[in-house]
Amino acid sequence: MAAVQEYDCIVIGAGVQGSFTAHQLAKNNKNTLLLEQFILPHTRGSSHGQTRIIRKAYEQNIYTHMMEECYKLWAQLETDAGVQLYRQTGLLLMGPQNNHSYKQFKKNLQNNKVPMVLLNNDIFSQQIPYMNLPDGYEALVDLTAGVLYADRAIKAVQEQFQKLGGVIRDKEMVTDIKPGPVVTVSTSACVYRTKSIVITAGPWANKLLTHTGLQLPLQVVKINVCYWKEKVPSLYSLKQGFPCFILTEGEDSNHDIYGLPSNEYPGLVKICYHMGKETDPDQRDKQTDRSDIDILQRFIRRCLPGLVPEPAVVESCMYTVMASNLDL
Repeated sequence: MAAVQEYDCIVIGAGVQGSFTAHQLAKNNKNTLLLEQFILPHTRGSSHGQTRIIRKAYEQNIYTHMMEECYKLWAQLETDAGVQLYRQTGLLLMGPQNNHSYKQFKKNLQNNKVPMVLLNNDIFSQQIPYMNLPDGYEALVDLTAGVLYADRAIKAVQEQFQKLGGVIRDKEMVTDIKPGPVVTVSTSACVYRTKSIVITAGPWANKLLTHTGLQLPLQVVKINVCYWKEKVPSLYSLKQGFPCFILTEGEDSNHDIYGLPSNEYPGLVKICYHMGKETDPDQRDKQTDRSDIDILQRFIRRCLPGLVPEPAVVESCMYTVMASNLDL
């Protein structure tokens, strides 16, 4: 085993949270090591895939406030890396008129003076063709929202981190953490010492925390990331101006349904249920529950007649959530 190496900070987990944390530490002149148990890039965690939604529309006001700074940081990373990471599409938000969640989204956007448009039924059918607004539902558009190019963003921030002198070690599983004034981190390849450690390991957080004697009320769920075929090519495409969307919890589901325009796979629209069933992160693919897909099929038959109501592609992602949030 190699000699002990010392760093100001060590970040464990090179997904989006860990990579951006390491980048900020390096920008603040901290000699930083970023550890990852898998070979980069990989599809085992929560940060892979080509696209994510970025928005100011949140149920919790603190997130809407945070997004002001986030948009500036994304723009700065685009400039530093010379790569487009964000494309503005708007976010269509739909929900039952008297639904608490929908009303909270709307209230936060209004209170924070976020540019938005309210859509009545007549305007909805003109502005959002090939999509049906359920009876008794309202709709609005967060005009600031759009698509983040996720894989591209991870690559860009890791490259910027390395340009600042940061070190990335992938395929190094952490095998032990010894707390103290100086923390000792042992991996499958080396031993490191540091005064500060950040654990951004998502589904593996509690496994790592076991070494410290701590545990958090976290549970890991597997999300079926579903792509649905357009009956007519480009009907719901980014090029045609179809927005990202969120349908808040309603009569058919206890959690949100979200979607992004066709882009990653030509002719396929990403639509997912914002929750899943509990899984072991090291045995993710053994969990085969499809109850979320049943919910999505009912939604697509009712609201998106231009899609084939059977997923053409199903990929996997994992969320790490507080234990109380699991009910489908």
